[in-house]
Amino acid sequence: MASLPVGAHSASTDSTAGAPAPVPGINARIDRLPATRAVWVLVFLLSIGGWFEFYDLFFTAYVGPGLVKSGLYATTTASFFGVSGLGAFVAASFAGLFIGTFLLAGLADRYGRRTVFTVSLLWYSAATLIMALQSTAPAINVWRLIAGIGVGVELVTIDTYVSELVPKHLRGRAFAFVHLVQYTAVPAVALFAWWLVPQTPFGLDGWRWVVIIGALGALVVWAIRRRVPESPRWLAQQGRTAEAEQVLQALEAKVEAQYGRPLPTPVPTVEPATTRAAFREIWQPPYRKRAITLLVFNLFQSIGFYGFASWVPTLLVSKGVTITHSLMYSFVIAISNPFGPLIGMAIADRIERKTLIVLSALGMAVFGSLFATQTSPAMLMTLGVLITLCGTLLSVGYHAYQTELFPTRVRARAVGLVYSVSRLSAMFSGFMIAFALRHFEVTGVFALISFSMVMVMGAIGLFGPRTNNRNLDEISH
Repeated sequence: MASLPVGAHSASTDSTAGAPAPVPGINARIDRLPATRAVWVLVFLLSIGGWFEFYDLFFTAYVGPGLVKSGLYATTTASFFGVSGLGAFVAASFAGLFIGTFLLAGLADRYGRRTVFTVSLLWYSAATLIMALQSTAPAINVWRLIAGIGVGVELVTIDTYVSELVPKHLRGRAFAFVHLVQYTAVPAVALFAWWLVPQTPFGLDGWRWVVIIGALGALVVWAIRRRVPESPRWLAQQGRTAEAEQVLQALEAKVEAQYGRPLPTPVPTVEPATTRAAFREIWQPPYRKRAITLLVFNLFQSIGFYGFASWVPTLLVSKGVTITHSLMYSFVIAISNPFGPLIGMAIADRIERKTLIVLSALGMAVFGSLFATQTSPAMLMTLGVLITLCGTLLSVGYHAYQTELFPTRVRARAVGLVYSVSRLSAMFSGFMIAFALRHFEVTGVFALISFSMVMVMGAIGLFGPRTNNRNLDEISH
């Protein structure tokens, strides 16, 4: 097999830590792998775990009308932070996401991508099931927050995991494929909501059935775990040389058998260093500028993205659409979610990542402004689809982008830090959208979204580095 043995070429030195790479060739050997079935299967298995994560994340929008219909919540409240308003339910979701991404995402750097991927999936599946059985708004909010913690950890872990398992020439397409699978959860939850929310099957409110379905991820997590290996890049960084070599040799054997000829010769490149991760490293050059850029970006992108995605049915009701038709129109809009990543698979490795982010944000601002002025159901659905396509392309771009800007030893912790700001702003976005909807109607909502997208374009367009088709640890230098 045409792979480099340990020590085949001289170890490179990490410019930040000054430590030699423990397993020379790990990055080079991964980056030379062709895109065979074995690589895509790994990406697919991780995306299945992400499917339940997205289902859990997005059912917030689609069970909203059912929560209001059941009398547990009101669409708006007299006070800004009213706990019985729908905004509080949305806020509880993102409060949990913030705690998970800010405080616990770094666990994947300490205990490994595979372990944390499994535990976090089990965590939010169990909490979601318990939430579905609650009968008061405060209790639902508490368990929604607890479930959100698990989802927050899972979001960061999957992104980190995927970025480290695939070669550099495939990263953009791999993230697009992951999102393609994950976003099929959105029309699924919209369909279940359209079907179940207006009903009470077996005497149980329809929204509860929608939530219970999302808790089924626990049934598949062990099967996924058995087939997905630990990240060899992470193992190498931890100094677990033998394990890294075992995982990589097994993957190379599968890829070479499917490739039908010897694998390409690895090109020596920067390798992960075994230095211990330190939080302060994120605030040293060159990471400080990147961290600040991504903090600003995430602060605003979530307001624009979730300001629409989490409020589609409610915004349609505010435009005069009945609750039943609102859920039906929302389902039509939701069907378009996987098509953004499908487009991304064709262009993600051809267009610079930061350019994709800027253009997607521009599209959301333009189409959102037009949405606010429409009353025709056909135009509302058409513009809703276009906003959704731009939003999912934005998501494909930045999920790949922010994992590329930091080294292996602090990747999960750094991504968790910058991503946590989006959870915090999304938490308050629930109250902000509810306030704007109450006082300025749908026009005010989209004015807020458009402003947020302008800030996104400025942050990434002006200060974001280029990353396409570059080695992960090379970018981190």
